[in-house]
Amino acid sequence: MNFSWPLFSVAAIIILAAIFAFLARYFKQPLIPVYILAGIVLGPLVLGMIKDMEIIKSLSEIGIAFLLFIIGLQMDLKKLKEVGLFSGIIGLVQVVLTFLLSFFVSTKLGFSEIEAVYIGLILAFSSTMVVVKLLSDKGKLHTLHGRIIIGILLVQDLIVIFALSFLNSFNNFSYLVVANALINGLLLLLIAIFVNMVFLKHVFKFAAKSQELLFLTSVGVCFIFILLAHYFGFSITIGAFIAGVGLAVLPYSFDIVGVVKPLKDFFATIFFVSLGMEIVFFNLIFEPLYYFLLIVILFKPLVVMLCASVFGYERRTSFLSSISLAQISEFSLIIAAQGLVLGLISQELFSMTVLIAIITIILTSYLIKHEDYLYNKVKGFLGIFEGLNVFKHELGYVSEEKKEEIVLFGCNRMGSLFLNIFRRLGKAVYVVDNNPEIIRGLMNDRICCVYGDAANLEVFGRLNLRDVGLIISTIPDEDLNLFLIRHIRKYKNKKIIVTAEHVASALVLYKGGADYVIIPHVLSGELIGGMLRRILKDNFKSLEEMKEEHIKHLKSLKVYGEN
Repeated sequence: MNFSWPLFSVAAIIILAAIFAFLARYFKQPLIPVYILAGIVLGPLVLGMIKDMEIIKSLSEIGIAFLLFIIGLQMDLKKLKEVGLFSGIIGLVQVVLTFLLSFFVSTKLGFSEIEAVYIGLILAFSSTMVVVKLLSDKGKLHTLHGRIIIGILLVQDLIVIFALSFLNSFNNFSYLVVANALINGLLLLLIAIFVNMVFLKHVFKFAAKSQELLFLTSVGVCFIFILLAHYFGFSITIGAFIAGVGLAVLPYSFDIVGVVKPLKDFFATIFFVSLGMEIVFFNLIFEPLYYFLLIVILFKPLVVMLCASVFGYERRTSFLSSISLAQISEFSLIIAAQGLVLGLISQELFSMTVLIAIITIILTSYLIKHEDYLYNKVKGFLGIFEGLNVFKHELGYVSEEKKEEIVLFGCNRMGSLFLNIFRRLGKAVYVVDNNPEIIRGLMNDRICCVYGDAANLEVFGRLNLRDVGLIISTIPDEDLNLFLIRHIRKYKNKKIIVTAEHVASALVLYKGGADYVIIPHVLSGELIGGMLRRILKDNFKSLEEMKEEHIKHLKSLKVYGEN
């Protein structure tokens, strides 16, 4: 079959990616590595089926643009304030130190100063796209280390925009040109925010009434800013990113993410597959590759770990923040491609950048997937970092008045409802949650709580399970709940209730030793079924009474973690 026709090329990519993704899910492996593997299989190293790489590169570039558009949409500047000045400083220090070390090592390895500048920038930044996707898949975006990581990545994204502006004018370098690039970048960002708040605010108010119109309007605005960025001399990806940042101030940003996300997922798959296709082990300089990988995999996390420890974050939070940033960014590929087009770096250096991206992205996928296992292996050694604490971040409250009778893992939504019931019954509850906002709310209400992950053995060290009779997990994670069940079963006379998303998962948890498994949609369906039987039986006479009771009940509830 002739795969030179673009349709066949795209079809081959999607079909093979789907097959590999199915296998990855079956064997519980992360998706990004298998997408890259699919690209290697389709690329010149194995089958060589894809001949027209230009169309694939164009689609990949669109994929990066949509990815950065959505990242911009999710870039709430308030988050940078919430995680504090510390994450911003950590991000800045990490970028500067990584750039300086990379520049020094590159010049010692024989690269020219211009190439060393490019290498420094290529290695300095981490991937917002990859890290946010992996953290989101694990439900870790709202954890303390998730917020620190987002803060660091937001700072990096701001720096890289100006770096790309600077590199565009590298051949004609002057302070005037750099200042002009910075001004143009700020001008484009201000135009985006101003136009969106003054003009597009009204456009989207109308467009939001229709999902189709909202989708077309959002994509149209994205391409308008891509064209504007091109006019100002910037990359199309910068235009897409700034379009997203501008639309993020609108009240419809979450809806826009929802309608654009399938498009992003489609093109993102093509992007990761195309990464694998670009692997060619010809003319690669392998000696520098080892040094550069050490900088990305060891030095960058070490800097983050040291800085986070100095700013008072406990070792687990610092460790999880650091290992999540052990890769290079999608911006690194853009920087390398830009340098190649301008003739400032060699094809060999560009190929090496692609290989570093693939290796570090695959490694990050597994590091984040197995982060708890890795932490438990090295936590003894990490104790030395806690001696560096200058500031302290205490997240938790312990009362000496009552011994805990119930331990509640997860206090968002359903967990908050359970907590309300237990407090009315006068039960002493100890809450464990990994959302810092929830813990702060509980601390304000003087409810015994601790910030932590249910899979963290150190959390159990802080719990006095001797007096606890009931342990409840509202976290619908099968592996995590099996871990809890195994650990709790070491103690006698403890009842454990866990949560599952599906019937099949509930049966697995029962087999694992759970005393009861909550399946929210099943219980809610049964509850609604009983309500429907009641109102149908009395011909809707009780519906108004039930409504008033429900409103009164809702107003009496306090749900932690919701604005």
